[in-house]
Amino acid sequence: MNSVNVIAAPAVESALVLCGRFQRPLSFDLERLKAYESVLSTPFDLRCYTTNRFIRSVEPYRGVRLTTLLSEAGLPNEVPGEFKRTVFVAVGHDGYVVTFSWHELFNSPIGENVLVAYECGGRALDAEDGAPILFSGSDILPAPRHVKRLARIEAHVLRPLG
Repeated sequence: MNSVNVIAAPAVESALVLCGRFQRPLSFDLERLKAYESVLSTPFDLRCYTTNRFIRSVEPYRGVRLTTLLSEAGLPNEVPGEFKRTVFVAVGHDGYVVTFSWHELFNSPIGENVLVAYECGGRALDAEDGAPILFSGSDILPAPRHVKRLARIEAHVLRPLG
C-alpha cells in the first residue's frame, strides 16, 4: 500500500500556496482569490467534531471553486492520464489536513461545491475570521472538510501497485 507524506512546504501567513506535483506552483492572497469568478454556497449547519460545538445555519460563503485554482496551477500530466491518480491534500495553518481525489473534484458533483471562501454572509473575511476557508458543500457531514486558515494545497500522484 502506498503512503503519502505531507510535504513540509513553508506556508506564507497571508497566502494560500499550491505546491507538489502541479505544473506551476502558485500562491494566492485574499485579493488575488477575489479576482476569480466567485460562487455562493447555500447556508448550512456545521458541527465541529473537535469541540462538539453545533452551529445552525451558517450564512453562505462566497469564494472560488477549488477546481479553478487547481486548473490554474496545472494538473500533473508528464505521463498521459496521471492527473487521474492525483490526490490533493489541503493543510490549515494549525496542521489540520483534509483530502480530495481528482475523481471527486473533477468527475463528480462534489467538485462544484468545494470552495476556497473569502466572504461569509456578504461580509469580507480576514485571517482572524479564518480566511481563506476551504469548504466542501456537498459532503454529508460538512465539518470534517471545513478548513480554516487554509495554508496550502499539495498535489500528490499515486503510483500504481506492482
